[in-house]
Amino acid sequence: MKAELDRIVTLSDGDSTSELQKYLSSFNDDKLINVITNGALNGKKVCPLIKGILKGSPSNSTEGLNRRLLIYQHCIPLCESGDLQTEVAADIIGLLMLEAHTLSGDCLAQVASLFVEAIKVGKMGSGKSLELFPTVLTALSACETLSYGKGELNGEEYKKQLINTLCSSRWDSQCVIHLTTMFRDVPLSSEELQFVFEKVLRMFNKLDLQEIPPLVYQLLLLSAKGGKKQVLDGIIGYFKEQDVCQEEEQKHGENLDLEVQSIPQDQLRHVEGTVILHIVFAIRLDHELGREFLKSIKTSYGDLCPFSVALLLSVARIQRYEEQVFDLMKGAIIKSFKDEQLQQGSKFLQDLLPGHRSLARMILDTVKNSVFGWDHVTQGLVQLGFFLMDNFGPKPGPFGKTTEGSSTIARTPAQQACKLGRQVLLQGFKMHEPIRGEILEQVLNRLVTKTASPVSHYLDLFSDIVISAPMILLESSSKVTETFDHLSFLPLATVQGLLKAVQPLLKVSMSLKDALILVLRKAMFSSQLDGRKSAVTGFLLLLKNFRVLGSLASSQCSQAVSSSQIQVDVHSRYNSAANEAFCLEILSSLRRCLGQQADVRLMLYEGFFDVLRRNSQLASSIMQTLFSQLRRYYEPEQDLLPPVKLEPCITAQGNQVYLQEPLAHLLSCTVHCLLWLQNMRRSAHHSSDDSDNDDEEEEGYQTELHTILESMKTRMIKCELEDFELDKSAEFSMSSSVGVKNNIYAVLVMGVYEILMEFSFSKANYSKNHFEELLELFHRYHKLSEILKEKSGKGRVPSHKTPRSLLSLGFVSTLLTVLFRDSTQSREEALSVLRSSGEFVRYAVSVAVQKIQQLEENGHADGPDGQNTDKTFHFLCEMTSVLMWRYTNIPSAVEDAGKKEKRCSLSLLCLEGLLRIFTTCQQRYPDKMPQLLATMDASEDNEEPDDGNVTEMNFFYIRQFQRALFTQISGTEDDFNSKEAQLLVSILSVLSRQLKPSSQQFVQMITWTVKVCKETSFEDSSFSKGLLSLLFSLHVLYKSPVSLLLELCQDIHSHLGDIDQDVEVEKQSHFAIVNMKTASTATLLVLSQVDRVLDEVDWLIAKKKSQMPSDKSSSSDATETAGQQDQMEKAVTLQLGTLLTALNELVQTALLPGTCTITLLRELSRTYTILTTLVKYYIQVCSSQHGSLPARFEKLVKLSGSHLTPQCYSFITYAQSGELSGGDDKKKKKRNEVNTAASAKLLRETKAIPNLIFSIEQYEKFLITLSKKSKVNLMQYMKLSTSRDFRINAATLDAALQEQDSDEAAESQEAEETQEPKQKKRKQ
Repeated sequence: MKAELDRIVTLSDGDSTSELQKYLSSFNDDKLINVITNGALNGKKVCPLIKGILKGSPSNSTEGLNRRLLIYQHCIPLCESGDLQTEVAADIIGLLMLEAHTLSGDCLAQVASLFVEAIKVGKMGSGKSLELFPTVLTALSACETLSYGKGELNGEEYKKQLINTLCSSRWDSQCVIHLTTMFRDVPLSSEELQFVFEKVLRMFNKLDLQEIPPLVYQLLLLSAKGGKKQVLDGIIGYFKEQDVCQEEEQKHGENLDLEVQSIPQDQLRHVEGTVILHIVFAIRLDHELGREFLKSIKTSYGDLCPFSVALLLSVARIQRYEEQVFDLMKGAIIKSFKDEQLQQGSKFLQDLLPGHRSLARMILDTVKNSVFGWDHVTQGLVQLGFFLMDNFGPKPGPFGKTTEGSSTIARTPAQQACKLGRQVLLQGFKMHEPIRGEILEQVLNRLVTKTASPVSHYLDLFSDIVISAPMILLESSSKVTETFDHLSFLPLATVQGLLKAVQPLLKVSMSLKDALILVLRKAMFSSQLDGRKSAVTGFLLLLKNFRVLGSLASSQCSQAVSSSQIQVDVHSRYNSAANEAFCLEILSSLRRCLGQQADVRLMLYEGFFDVLRRNSQLASSIMQTLFSQLRRYYEPEQDLLPPVKLEPCITAQGNQVYLQEPLAHLLSCTVHCLLWLQNMRRSAHHSSDDSDNDDEEEEGYQTELHTILESMKTRMIKCELEDFELDKSAEFSMSSSVGVKNNIYAVLVMGVYEILMEFSFSKANYSKNHFEELLELFHRYHKLSEILKEKSGKGRVPSHKTPRSLLSLGFVSTLLTVLFRDSTQSREEALSVLRSSGEFVRYAVSVAVQKIQQLEENGHADGPDGQNTDKTFHFLCEMTSVLMWRYTNIPSAVEDAGKKEKRCSLSLLCLEGLLRIFTTCQQRYPDKMPQLLATMDASEDNEEPDDGNVTEMNFFYIRQFQRALFTQISGTEDDFNSKEAQLLVSILSVLSRQLKPSSQQFVQMITWTVKVCKETSFEDSSFSKGLLSLLFSLHVLYKSPVSLLLELCQDIHSHLGDIDQDVEVEKQSHFAIVNMKTASTATLLVLSQVDRVLDEVDWLIAKKKSQMPSDKSSSSDATETAGQQDQMEKAVTLQLGTLLTALNELVQTALLPGTCTITLLRELSRTYTILTTLVKYYIQVCSSQHGSLPARFEKLVKLSGSHLTPQCYSFITYAQSGELSGGDDKKKKKRNEVNTAASAKLLRETKAIPNLIFSIEQYEKFLITLSKKSKVNLMQYMKLSTSRDFRINAATLDAALQEQDSDEAAESQEAEETQEPKQKKRKQ
């Protein structure tokens, strides 16, 4: 063989081709194959050999061609066999590529078929010879004709057939990547490219996970030819599927005994990470791919998955896409939350559409998945978190006040988005070390720089970070220290939040604590009032949290450092002394504040009680500080009245008078501290009998303080108002300095009386004499408050409110309990003193309501324990129980019978208190509602609530309030108390929110509400508004309210009459609550519900539209979802059908000019706009799928054309005539006062009419288009309107001629007529 090989090579090198040809002719095929095989296996001279054979096989002779074909047919499998060295195989393929163009068309076809067959049977494992295939295909496509079957095809068509065959046959998983690489070199038409992509994407599931990233890389390179969207959608779809499988496996993991996971989670995540890197790299190089990706995401918001979210966040790192990606994410997140809210609020939508996975969950899953080395995603997550918090955080209200309370639950989509941003950042902080520094820095930067807007959401995040990872945070303590430097310039609320958040760190980091103290000392002397307040806040917080060993409230343990809890106690022998010295030093700093402004002192007095409770070892210092301060304003001479000096409590600057010392708060602080200490000492003495010198010293000042307070009480009872210069003749006008001074004095004196009342009560021990003294104090207080009220009505600033009560929440709660529920025999006589004073009882209840209102608005109340959520909730429970008992056991009818007072009755006050408590509880403590309801009847029933009877218990109270309301409405209209009925309805609506819409009780609640609405006929619009609102809010969670709306519209039409006075309206009364007086209120409520239904319909049509493109692309999906879609279309048509019938009733109703008319015109306009949207949807359906129109839709068009549109035009005429005559009357009465407000209102009114006409005409325009597309004449139902033609009403004309002064009316008529023919032209 060697000799033959050498001979061929030698002849090839020579010049004589004929000799070479002759020599080769002597070889038969097998011998030639053996020579080539041996040469290839030895690897020597194989290329010169093949060159020689090709040289001696001219392509113009048949023999030469056959020999060439033979070489190709033999060498291709030989290279694939894996027996050759890599370089040898590569050289052979390279040589064959160069010579491919010399083969004839049929030979090329045979070589191509060889490849296809080899691929089919899986013999292309190594893929070495595939480099030759593109060259063969390119040469093939250049051929003019090729025989195919019995006919002929040109080269292009033949290539297409080949690719089609190839993509339809089975591929071995080993050669998928090689084939994808190979197709990059083949010129492909878009159709062929689609075949290839579909095939490769189908192969994804058959490949090993590790092979996916290189295949994706090749696909992305191939997508440079086109089909970018298809490739991206395919890749994302594959990973979406894998994630779902993974989730299912995890969910059912317990049930699947020992079955092995089909895909290990960490492997899947690593592969996803690599694929994301490949795609982002491709997008950096090919911006067309980036644009296609974002476009694809925009069109299918609903199809996002954790993988596509991660991919989006990685793409955001490319600068040119950053803004687009975050805007896109923002839109998707808000849309997702809004959709969720819409679905939760409507049973109609819940039944129609199954719940889908929320985008928020996906984003949080992405955070979780990013642990698997997705560093390229984490940066995007940080940006996204801050982007959401910046965009959706609480906004500053007027004058920089926060509009949203710091309520714990996120209710609106914006609040939910902000909360999501916070969760993303918190989880990211916990999981990824590299981004911690950046997150911390950005949070602290925002706290310092965003002084004009609320930063409560950033404070919450910072606090969460500190709690979850205090030790990690200590590594970045320098950043926290830097923030401290800005403390004195930050708003007070920010300082309070920040210092509360860093408390756990101060306990374990000395350097941080020292830095803070230095800053606070400087702030103490700040020129800004807020700076000094910040210093007081900081110092008080430190005093509360650094407990001195031996304090009664602290857990005395040794060196317990728990970094994961807020209460980190560091108690050991050496640092308890240090803590004490440290606390005493702070106290001496705080004493300086006692010479500062009232605001600073106030903060100090409000904070001391909490400090004392947490750090009782500081009692002596604190009490002496308060004692010495109180002495300055106390009159020691026992015979002198009044016992307090008010002069030093105020200060004057120019002609302005200011409060200098909040005396009542000082007294309040002193009394509460004293009482608490005495209680603590009493309980301590019970447990141990030994006492020491400290106790004696404390006993000393306690006794002295006690004497002062007793003396003050006795003398304040003796005082008359004249002693304070505050009798009825005193001036209280806020415009003069004397008036301001008297106001300040009055508030101080009232405060002192209140504190002394609380002190008396706590010391009284239920003795009759003490309670009589307490009443005396109250009478003095009441007298002064009456004078203040009376004077405030006379020309003073009306915004003057009753001063905030200084009674503590705990005392108010106890007071209510003893006044209403205490039936202990021994206390009966003493309590009858208090109970006999109606004014005092009313005062107690009104203060309770005031405190509850504070809790509702701010989340905390004034005074001791007001900041402690557990205590405040406990007091709420006590008050609820008492108020409920008082309201249900003493009917207001009995109470009112004796006295016909104008003021709010006690029962009403109790009801208002209950309503506020339920609202507060739902907003501030949503999880504790069952607990609240359980304690309402605690005295009779001490069972703990379990989940089963929570609903039952809630419904028990609902029934009690229903009974109360039923009593109200079953009496005569004279006995009906509208205010009480409204409060009861409000309470029922709050409590009914706690019922599950699927429960039996909810259905009973709806049935009852419908019954009341049908049977109550009181002419009270406020009550009917409340009742109908309750009905709608319940009904929408039960089923769609359209049938209800129709009945209400018939009732309204029946009561208000028809716009055509000659028409007799059929008397109908489904709901007695609708009558002449309440019809307008009902109309507005009905229209607001119509708007809501239209929102839902609009949303459904938009959802249907978004599903259309995907249906077109994959016919299999289309048939699957057709059934469900038909449901959606049917639902939309039925909703709109009933709505049109209801509006048809309203449009014929003689509504009063004004809000009702304008609102109806707006809703009609909106209805036509949505009908137009539906028509556009059907135009799209007819264009893409050649579907026929549903019969239901035709009926809807008929209904709109034959019933509603003509009536709309009649209503426009009616509205215009009402408007014009209304305008004339005004002109006659107030010709001089043509104020701008009235003209703006007229403009608003007239704008509603052109908008409606435009909507109707747009609707008809698109109906014409749909008629052409669907070949159904929909316009046969539309009647051309004549009501807007040029018109002369003969009767009106006669009347106008008879009247002399009717020029204005004629002018306005003329103006109206000159406008109208223009519109008419469009109609013709």
